[in-house]
Amino acid sequence: MSEITTSSVLNAIAVAAKTLESRKDEVNRLNVFPVPDGDTGTNMSLTLQMVVKNVAKLPIGSTGAEIRKAITTGALMGARGNSGVITSQILRGLCEGLEGVEELDVNAIDSALDSARTVAFQAVRKPVEGTILTVIKDAAASARKAKRKKMSVEDALETVVKDAYASVQNTPELLPVLKENGVVDAGGYGLAILLDAFVASLLGKEGFTEDAISFARPAPKVAIEQIDDWDPDSAFRYCTEFLVHSDTVDVDEAKAFLPTMGDCDLMVGMHPNFKVHVHSNRPDQVLGWFLDHDSQISEVHVHNMGLQSEERTEKIEAERAAEHKTVGIVAVAPGSGNAKILESLGVDVVVSGGQTMNPSTADLLEAANKVNADQVIIMPNNSNIVMAAQAACQVSEKPCIVVPTKTVPQSFSAMFGFNPEATLEENAEAMAEAFADTKTGEVTHAIKDSKDAHGNPIKNGDVIGIADGSIECVGSSLEDVVLDLLEVMEADDADTATILAGADYSDEELEALVARIEETYEDLEVESHRGEQPLYPIVFSVE
Repeated sequence: MSEITTSSVLNAIAVAAKTLESRKDEVNRLNVFPVPDGDTGTNMSLTLQMVVKNVAKLPIGSTGAEIRKAITTGALMGARGNSGVITSQILRGLCEGLEGVEELDVNAIDSALDSARTVAFQAVRKPVEGTILTVIKDAAASARKAKRKKMSVEDALETVVKDAYASVQNTPELLPVLKENGVVDAGGYGLAILLDAFVASLLGKEGFTEDAISFARPAPKVAIEQIDDWDPDSAFRYCTEFLVHSDTVDVDEAKAFLPTMGDCDLMVGMHPNFKVHVHSNRPDQVLGWFLDHDSQISEVHVHNMGLQSEERTEKIEAERAAEHKTVGIVAVAPGSGNAKILESLGVDVVVSGGQTMNPSTADLLEAANKVNADQVIIMPNNSNIVMAAQAACQVSEKPCIVVPTKTVPQSFSAMFGFNPEATLEENAEAMAEAFADTKTGEVTHAIKDSKDAHGNPIKNGDVIGIADGSIECVGSSLEDVVLDLLEVMEADDADTATILAGADYSDEELEALVARIEETYEDLEVESHRGEQPLYPIVFSVE
């Protein structure tokens, strides 16, 4: 086996990401729930793509610690859905297990996979066997066995991959719902594909090396950014910021040099990484000085403060005009109609997403940062987005908390529990209590043969009715299934029903459906709105 270098490891990561992207539909099809949101493969693929992008941004000569940080940061920021978040934690654990490792040997493989197992299980409050967690656990056990047997690196890696696939094959024996539907766990299979592609590339196996991606890193970028610290009377026009990477630069000498080039100078950090800021008329000479003193530079930002002054003033005036809040709210929702309803109820930022389009940790973090508030509540409105929302809260500089709504109607109810004068924790508790009794019904078409909650058969194309996550009704008519679902959800005992029409459901069809519901339930107050959500012609709630 040829020597394993940093370059070959980075290339193997890129190959693994590309391989999973090409096979994501294969993974998606394994999802058990027969609705059009089988996106485990897509979520895992997007997570890996962000890792590749983040690593590619590193400057030439980056240290192992910097590479590990780029991998873990990229994975977390790109994580989408539960599968993506768990994958990000597996990658984080692998990186932590390789800290201090000089050579990839069987001991390092054991350490990395054992750490990945530990971190992945810590990320899930109630681990379930027969899932991706089982596969990483079995892969770690395989590495431990390889270490005891003193296998070569090549044999150890191939054994881990073989045992990962065996673990995937066994998932139906551990999780009955998989066995009932004749599939293996999608997340576990996606992980096995990643391990397989990574190892095959690393060992130079035929069929993967031809897909290798070269890691040619870009030169430091120059960007124009908004400024907020310029005095129009200043003699210096260019705000210059950049990172310095050096083990030998004389900090005292550098700090003495910067004031000679301008004002507002600042150099912070320690060997080998520093942040430099200065207002100067010759940013080229500032950068040149560090390059002449055994330093590398990256993340270069140069702003012409004069040209941006007018924009700055307008921005400040707009920010002052905007109402600043103690607690703001972010919600995820599919469909323009649902977004408008949430905004009318007081949600500050609505992130487009839901089934088949789970926003990433980075998307939710960006939304939280947009809110003009000291603290932020995030309502994910989908069970597959809760973990990404929690991850965003963990890395947010603002205090954030998740109100774990799983449907858009639940978030409507939750907003009635919001009190702008209450604390973050008080609001989270009150909002959770406000939506606790909200029952949600969803009607869509099955995309595969399956069974409902009672074991009745479902055929591809059937209309299915889902009550709070459980498939309760099956039929050929959408309207009939809505009525059947209302009966299952005990609409007789409810006071109100809110109907949200999907993007492909016409106003005429909606009007006829509401009339039929009102005729069946004379005491039920029915409200209808254009939700415009895709894939689900009707979503409704009863309270």
